[in-house]
Amino acid sequence: MIDVDNAIKIALKTGKVQIGSKKTLNLVKRGQALMVIVANNCPKEILEDLKTYCKLADIFIYQYKGSNYDLGFTAGKPFMISVLSIIEPGDSDILKLKEQNPN
Repeated sequence: MIDVDNAIKIALKTGKVQIGSKKTLNLVKRGQALMVIVANNCPKEILEDLKTYCKLADIFIYQYKGSNYDLGFTAGKPFMISVLSIIEPGDSDILKLKEQNPN
């Protein structure tokens, strides 16, 4: 079982991660994201857009168990984060979440 919080921290330190719904949506539309992580209280309109484009691009969406406050805290940021995208996982095993949680 993967420690999601730890995997996010490692990806932020060693990989390439984009924070924010607009930037993530642009990456998804261009097929440049490997995975999208969404807080459990992400606004519905953003989530629906992401689901639509991720399905078209075959990009996995992981529903984070915590709120946008929790996701921001995990990412080590002093603000709330509703959405982040993994472009390169670095030393993190975060992409294994897709195997554990197939949609």
